[in-house]
Amino acid sequence: MKRLSLPQLLALNAYWVGISFMWNALHPIILPAVLLNFVPDAKKNTWLGILTFVGLIIAMIIQPLAGALSDNWHSRWGRRRPLIVLGTLFDFIFLAILGWAGGLTWLFIGYIGLQFSSNLAHGPLQGLLPDRVPASQLGTASSLKNFMDMLSLVIVSLLAGRLMDSSTRDATLILSVILAVLAVSAAITIFGTREEPTDSPQSPQTKNLGALRGLRGDTFRINFRENASYWWLIAERGLFLLGIYGVQAFAQYYLQDVLRVPDPPKQTGDLLAAITIGLVILVLIGGWLTDKFGAKKVLYAASIITTIGMSLMLLARDMSTLTIFASIIGGGIGLFLTSNWALANALAPSDQAGKFLGLTNLATAGSGALARLEGPAIDALNDAAPGQWVGYTALFVFGAVCTFASMFLLKKIQIPSPKGFVSENG
Repeated sequence: MKRLSLPQLLALNAYWVGISFMWNALHPIILPAVLLNFVPDAKKNTWLGILTFVGLIIAMIIQPLAGALSDNWHSRWGRRRPLIVLGTLFDFIFLAILGWAGGLTWLFIGYIGLQFSSNLAHGPLQGLLPDRVPASQLGTASSLKNFMDMLSLVIVSLLAGRLMDSSTRDATLILSVILAVLAVSAAITIFGTREEPTDSPQSPQTKNLGALRGLRGDTFRINFRENASYWWLIAERGLFLLGIYGVQAFAQYYLQDVLRVPDPPKQTGDLLAAITIGLVILVLIGGWLTDKFGAKKVLYAASIITTIGMSLMLLARDMSTLTIFASIIGGGIGLFLTSNWALANALAPSDQAGKFLGLTNLATAGSGALARLEGPAIDALNDAAPGQWVGYTALFVFGAVCTFASMFLLKKIQIPSPKGFVSENG
C-alpha cells in the first residue's frame, strides 16, 4: 500500500472534526443545559442518564452494522463514502429538529434520530483509515485522527457555552454552527479521499441488497477464537472509557451543585477546553510513542496517569485546582486514544476493517451508555445525604477504579508483528 502525504492524511481524517464538534457540544454542554427546561432539578442526572443511555445503545448497534455493510457495498464511488453521505444528510434533519422544535418529545426524537444517522456514517468512516493507510503510518494516522477530534473539542468547548443564552438555554445558534462545521468537514473527506470503484458486472443495487441481507448471515459472522486479542482490546477500551464517560456526562451538574459556579454551561466548556490542550499535545506525542515503543506500553502509562488524575479530583475545591487535576486526566486520555486506536487498526483483519472497527463502538458507545446509568445512582446518593454530594464523590472513585483495572486486561492482548508492531507480551 502506497504511503500517503500529509494533505492526504488530513483530508482522510477531516470529517472527525465535524463528528467530534457535534457530539462534544451535545453531550457535555447542550443536552444537560436544555434538559433543565423540561425536567425537575432534583432528577436532572436521572433524566440525562436515561436519555443518553438509550441513544448510546442505538449507537452501539448501528455503528458496527453500518461498518459491516460498507465492507461489501458496491458503487462507482467506493464502498465507504456513499453511506457516509447518506448518514450526513440525515444528520442535518435531526439537528434541525433538536434546534428548532421545542419540547421534551422533540428533544428525544432529534437526539435518538441523530444517533441513528450519525452512526450510519461513522461506521463506514472508520473503515477508510485501514483501507487507505499502510501499516507503517497507522500510528501517525491515528494521532492525526485524534488530533482532529481534540482540536474540535477545544474549539467547541470555548464556543458552545458562550453561544447559548444562560437564562433561556436556547441552543439554536450553536446548533447552526454545528451544521456548518459538519457540512464542511464531511465535504473535505468525501471529495478529498479516493476510493477504488466497487462496481461489478451485476447491478450495484442488487449487490447492495445482497449485502443488506448478508448482515443476517456471513457478513456479520465473527470467528472469536481467531480474533481473541481484538475482543480483549474492546474489553480494555470499554473499561477505561466507562470511568471517563461518567465524569464527562455529569460534569456540568457537578459544577452547578458542588462548586456552585456562575453559568455552568460556559464553565463546563472552559474546563473541557483547558483539559484538551494537554490532551492534544499527548495525542500527537502518543502517535510517535506508539510507533516507536508499541501500543501496549503507551496504554499502561495512559491508565496510570489517568487514575492519578481521577483520584486527585476528589481534592478539588475550586475551579483552579479542578482544572489542574482534570488536565492530568486529559493527558492520560490523549495517550490512550491514540495508542488504543492504532492497536485496533493493527488487529483488525484488513478485509473486514469496517466491521471490526465498528465493533469498537461496543466499547465506546457501550461504556458511554453504561456510564449514563450512574445518573440515577448519583441522584439517589445525593438525596440520601443532602448537602454532602456523596453521589459526585462516588463518581470520581468509580472512575479511578475503572481506569486502573483496565491495565489488567492488556496482558491478554497479543500483537502479531506482521501488522507493523513489535510483539509485546506484558
